[in-house]
Amino acid sequence: MAEENDNSQEKTEEPTPRRLEKAREDGQTARSKELATMAVLLAGAGGLLVFGKSLAMSMEQIMRGAFVLERGEIFDTRFMSTQLIGSAWDATVALSPLLLLLLIASIAGPIGIGGLLFSGKAIAPKLNRMDPIKGLKRMFSARSLVELVKAILKVSLVLAVAILILNLRTEDLLSIAEEPAVPAMAHVVWTMAWSFFFLACATIVIAVIDVPFQIYDHQKKLRMTKQEVKDEYKDTEGKPEVKGKIRQLQREMAQRRMMADVPTADVVITNPTHYAVALKYDQKSMGAPVVVAKGADEVAFKIMEIARENKVELLRTPPLTRAVYHNTKVGEEIPDGLYMAVAQVLAYIFQLRQFRKGHAPKPTMPNFPIPKDMRRDI
Repeated sequence: MAEENDNSQEKTEEPTPRRLEKAREDGQTARSKELATMAVLLAGAGGLLVFGKSLAMSMEQIMRGAFVLERGEIFDTRFMSTQLIGSAWDATVALSPLLLLLLIASIAGPIGIGGLLFSGKAIAPKLNRMDPIKGLKRMFSARSLVELVKAILKVSLVLAVAILILNLRTEDLLSIAEEPAVPAMAHVVWTMAWSFFFLACATIVIAVIDVPFQIYDHQKKLRMTKQEVKDEYKDTEGKPEVKGKIRQLQREMAQRRMMADVPTADVVITNPTHYAVALKYDQKSMGAPVVVAKGADEVAFKIMEIARENKVELLRTPPLTRAVYHNTKVGEEIPDGLYMAVAQVLAYIFQLRQFRKGHAPKPTMPNFPIPKDMRRDI
């Protein structure tokens, strides 16, 4: 028995939609730092490749303006501050497309998995985070070991790619020293951009490994025990006994509404010991006769009792009553296959009323036609 209880406490069940929703409300969602890093680095490298030429030209103009001085400007004490502000503004304008691209990447990267999420609970202070014992446990946990291994692998991979790039571009980098200043600046930017791009591509490998791991790890943290799933179901759906009571009350309310409609019926057809069906037909508002009430056993006897109290005609037609009972619902029109039989019932009731008033001879009950597919033996 104890073994069974232990097994029930293992978190083997996938998180329910409610558990996932609550985790998001608490600010818990799958995040990959490597994906965010990759996005920023690739955006920066791509930005240098796209805007590198214009950036080099802007830097050339800034340096040209900073190092070329007129004689009168040398003796102007305010010139240096003015020149510095102007150069800073020009540099800001030149760098703004690249900075904007980096801003977009820094936002898009973190929400690449988990989506956009704002939660005050995630940044709320928690005293348990200040517990030094728990802090030490986190430092020497299996998760910390995994993060350490990841960091070593990342550094090793990036270092290997950097060494490879330097080996391939050694001659190209050394040749820059022999070039004039302006072409050298453009060459430096171009070389830096492509070298940076290849270094950034190395992070793709890291992100491709890290993203599935973070999703799996997040799902694993949110796993639930079987008892937790049962408790959540009770909380969201209600306890079985409460739900049963609610359904019982709903049935009773529906039954009371149904019984209130019996006095408005034109006829109640019966299988006296089992079923009763109340039918109503209004030529002006109905396309076909409608079942206003039906029931079996005790409900059937109650329908017949109300019908007698309100002088609604009772007609004993066991085969037809069973057919109507099993093929219709309360409030619905009778199906096409029973039109003829129910029409004969209503015609018979009309003739019977005329006979009782002394306006017609006593009618003979017809044999009501019932399609084979609608017949019921019980």
